[in-house]
Amino acid sequence: MMTLEDLKKNEAVSTYITRADESLCALGFTEHSFAHVTKTAELSGYLLETLGYPERDVELARISGYLHDIGNLVNRTNHSLSGAMMAFEILGGLGFAPGDIATITTAIGNHDEGTGVPVNHVCAALILADKSDVRRSRVRNTEVSSFDIHDRVNYSVRKSLLKINEDHTIVKLKLTVDTKYGSVMDYFEIFLNRMIMCRKAAERLGMEFKLIINEQQVI
Repeated sequence: MMTLEDLKKNEAVSTYITRADESLCALGFTEHSFAHVTKTAELSGYLLETLGYPERDVELARISGYLHDIGNLVNRTNHSLSGAMMAFEILGGLGFAPGDIATITTAIGNHDEGTGVPVNHVCAALILADKSDVRRSRVRNTEVSSFDIHDRVNYSVRKSLLKINEDHTIVKLKLTVDTKYGSVMDYFEIFLNRMIMCRKAAERLGMEFKLIINEQQVI
């Protein structure tokens, strides 16, 4: 069975990820290239592996994380849906089993906060992994004076950590925020819907979601 490492060697997949990110760069969005999709893949796998899901499910979560943003190649609007259909075609061409294709397609198609719902455990892991990737290095704009709110929020996050507790009852997103660049209120202004989605995703995995900013619990 094919794995994430096999996909990383696929020229078409690499091209689609690169070109999708180029489109987002032109639109002024934060980084959505290999750094983001690789981290999303790793965190998705970490969540399911820690919770004791089967090895194949863990691998499908990683693959979903790696492919989740390719729909930006088509358009930012509805990129989760176009990305799901692209993944459907790509994985089918590579000989993935129909059940694996179905799981990955469902996860990608439901990862965006506009229309997505954590309908299964792989999707829930992808949502938590994707929405927790907030960090300074995703900001492309080098002029602090011209930052918009998305730039300010991402640039203000010096450190982020997504962690499941020992009892597997709570998943925490811990952020270290430099309020010189962005306030906690700024974070909520653009990420409230994402955090609500994270709460629902955590519940799908049988856990509570907690957001900790500068050692203070805010959700």
